Amino acid sequence: MKRRPFSFALCAAALAVASLSAPGAVFAQAGKDVRIALIASKTGPLEAYAKQTIVGFNMGLEYATGGTMTVAGRKLVVIEKDDQGKPDIGKAALAAAYADDKVDIAVGPTASPVALAMLPVAEEYKKILLVEPAVADSITGDKWNKYIFRTGRNSSQDAAANAAALDQPGNVVALLANDNAFGRDAVKASKDFMKKAKIVHEEYLPVGTTDFTAGLQRIADRLKDQPGKKYISVVWSGSPTPFSKIADLELKKRFGIELATGGNILPAMVAYKQFEGMEGALYYYFGIPKNPVNTWLVANHYSKFKAPPDFFTAGGMSAAIAIVEALKKTKGDTSTDKLIATMAGMSFESPKGTMTFRKEDHQAMQDMYHFRIKNDPAFAWGVPELVRVIPAAEMQIPVRNKR
Repeated sequence: MKRRPFSFALCAAALAVASLSAPGAVFAQAGKDVRIALIASKTGPLEAYAKQTIVGFNMGLEYATGGTMTVAGRKLVVIEKDDQGKPDIGKAALAAAYADDKVDIAVGPTASPVALAMLPVAEEYKKILLVEPAVADSITGDKWNKYIFRTGRNSSQDAAANAAALDQPGNVVALLANDNAFGRDAVKASKDFMKKAKIVHEEYLPVGTTDFTAGLQRIADRLKDQPGKKYISVVWSGSPTPFSKIADLELKKRFGIELATGGNILPAMVAYKQFEGMEGALYYYFGIPKNPVNTWLVANHYSKFKAPPDFFTAGGMSAAIAIVEALKKTKGDTSTDKLIATMAGMSFESPKGTMTFRKEDHQAMQDMYHFRIKNDPAFAWGVPELVRVIPAAEMQIPVRNKR
């Protein structure tokens, strides 16, 4: 019985220490750097995408911090890692970032197969992975966990936007896509959203394909005798792209087969000049969004690089802004639970305007753009002129996670 007062005193002391330690832990964070891993395919077929993401991310940190590169008195330190476009390397790089580099948050990767390999690592280490720009639906779908957020658009957002341009009665469509998670998720989403057009063929080719002839011939054979308006709809990432070969084969002249595709990086859109009048939907083109963030990005990118920002530059910037805005709201607290609670449902400004992380799967909901290609001699690429903004609220993007 004599031990009870002593035990009670110990409990009271422990509670007192605990009550002091939580604020102390946050205070201790204040002097520490915020460490961010940026993992991208700096080598391999998606190298150009990765370089844009990295540039955009660093410009986004500059913009969102007013050039100080600090939030709530904490310096932002970016640690870059190259996943080489390989899932096993990406998985190992993320584990090393969390375990060895002690990063507070990770961003990336470029390729969907790499992202899918990385998702369980974030869950294992109980740290946030902000996915940018990998696109596959399954990332925020059936492979998702609560530590995953995504600023990049997903396959369903691409498909819903392109359906707004292509899904018309009497249209007959053959789909050409990468033979990987990105391509197959994109085709699945296209089939889900196309309710009026008729899909007659799916063709999958590996990233890095250099000879598209056989695949395009199979598509032509399937489409050429179909009644109605015939389209080859291309969902493609990486270099080389099939667009020049499509033009060389003169599919429209020979068989009445037109090209339909989404946006891409500017070098890939050089081939679009041969398809004036082509319509589709895209994620970003520097000349379309009208908002202060994009105005800053375009002006500063021209100033630094003597060229406009590209497709994935905007995505990298969006990811950086999202992180800074979250840290501002937590007053620099980088504890994972605090960040998740803050970011789920959070809205923030981006080069595309307002984005919002959906609470159910942490997918950033965002506007898309219906475009029509113009062959403007002032530009080396086919210029996507805005037909209309497709608001995020208009696209009924399903929640695909099972958790």
